[in-house]
Amino acid sequence: MNMNPADIPVVILCGGKGFRIREVSDLRPKPMLEIGGRPILWHIMMCYAHHGFRRFVLCLGYMGDVIRDYFLHLHSRHQDVTLEFNGHASPPLIHYHGDGGQEPGLDWSVTLAETGFETLTGGRVARVAPYLDQPIFMLTYGDGVSDVDIPDTLRCHQEWGSMVTVTGVRPQSRFGQLEFQGNRVTKFIEKPQAHGGFISGGFMVVDRAFIDRYLTTGADCVLERDGLVRAAGDNEMAVYQHDGFWMPMDNSLEYNALNALWDGGSPPWKTW
Repeated sequence: MNMNPADIPVVILCGGKGFRIREVSDLRPKPMLEIGGRPILWHIMMCYAHHGFRRFVLCLGYMGDVIRDYFLHLHSRHQDVTLEFNGHASPPLIHYHGDGGQEPGLDWSVTLAETGFETLTGGRVARVAPYLDQPIFMLTYGDGVSDVDIPDTLRCHQEWGSMVTVTGVRPQSRFGQLEFQGNRVTKFIEKPQAHGGFISGGFMVVDRAFIDRYLTTGADCVLERDGLVRAAGDNEMAVYQHDGFWMPMDNSLEYNALNALWDGGSPPWKTW
C-alpha cells in the first residue's frame, strides 16, 4: 500500500510538564523551548514537512495555550500587520504586509487538540483518534530531533506488517570514553554514542487500529506501558534501527548542546 505522506497525520505529544528542564522552561512548555530562535516543536515539524508530511495533530496539555497562541499568530510573527477595529464585538480585519520575512512558506494543516492537563501519553493519543482518518499515522514526542529517514520508517512499517514501528536509537553518552593499556590512555572520545542497547526514540509509525486495541481515553493510560509493552508481547511491534543523530531536550545540558549545534551552522537534523 503506497500512501502519500501529505495524507498521513503526524501526531506530536506536546502535553508533558518537563520537570527535568524547569530551569529553562518555567514560562513555556518544553516543546516551545527554542533552538536558534524557533521552538523545538517547529524543528520537528520541519523534519516531517521536508518529506511531504503536512497534516499535524498536536496533543496539547500543560501550558497548551502557549503552543496554541504561537500557531494562531505564526503568520504575523515576521510581517508587519495592520488591524482594523470596527467598533463592534467582531474580530478586527487583519492585513499582512510583505512576504513573511524569515518565515518559510508553510503548506501545513495544524490541529491543536486539547487532550487534558494531567493526561498521560496513551490517553492523549486516544483522544485525538477522531482526527486520524487514515489507516496509518506517524507519532513522535515534542522534545527530540533526529536525522532519521522518516520515509524509510514508513516503508519498513508497511513491509514488516506490525501494528507499530518505533525508531530505535543509541543516545550520546554524557561522559567521555577512555581506552587505555595499563595506566596509559591510548584514546579519549568525548561523549561518544552509547554502545549499549537501543532505546525508543519516538519517530514511530502506527496503525490506526493500534489505538482501538491497546489504548483508552482515560487520563491514566500510558502509551509505553499500556500500548508498546503489550504490542511487543503480542509480536505486533517492530524496531527501525537508527545509528545516526538523535537527541532529546531533557535537561539544560541538552538544551545548550542543541543550540550549539544550530549555531555551528550544520545541525544534523536540519534536512530542509
